[in-house]
Amino acid sequence: MEQNKELTLTRVFDAPRETVWKYWADASLIQKWWGPNGVTNPTCVWDAKPQGKIHIVMLAGKKLGPLAGQEWPMTGEFEELQEPEKLVFTANAIMNGKPILQHRTTVTLKEENNKTKMTVHIVVTMITPEAAGALKGMDMGWNQQLDKLGECLVNK
Repeated sequence: MEQNKELTLTRVFDAPRETVWKYWADASLIQKWWGPNGVTNPTCVWDAKPQGKIHIVMLAGKKLGPLAGQEWPMTGEFEELQEPEKLVFTANAIMNGKPILQHRTTVTLKEENNKTKMTVHIVVTMITPEAAGALKGMDMGWNQQLDKLGECLVNK
């Protein structure tokens, strides 16, 4: 299994950089868009400050058919924040109370032509065999999640 999976995603939003930053730094806004399609976040601790804690429990909804009702917890910690241009955090996908996949995510926001270019770089730092499904769906899940962020920015 790939130990060093990396994923880089880029989006350009027709929104000021400060607004995009707010959607990454405010727990109540993260709660609206975090996770793939069909997922809500009944638990959302997102303390965007150095060494701030992350604890999100994603809940699969009816749209996800046989997965409906499953909970996908994650924990993590912020390593670096440079408002409004960069944030770095670690995250752990949790199964049966133990981390099965860990990654480090760097989000950079650059102003370009009155828009915001966002680059999200994810590096998987640890994986267990139980995380095969999570790893397989990581690309699709992150793309859906960032699409949801884009919808929130348009409909703010």
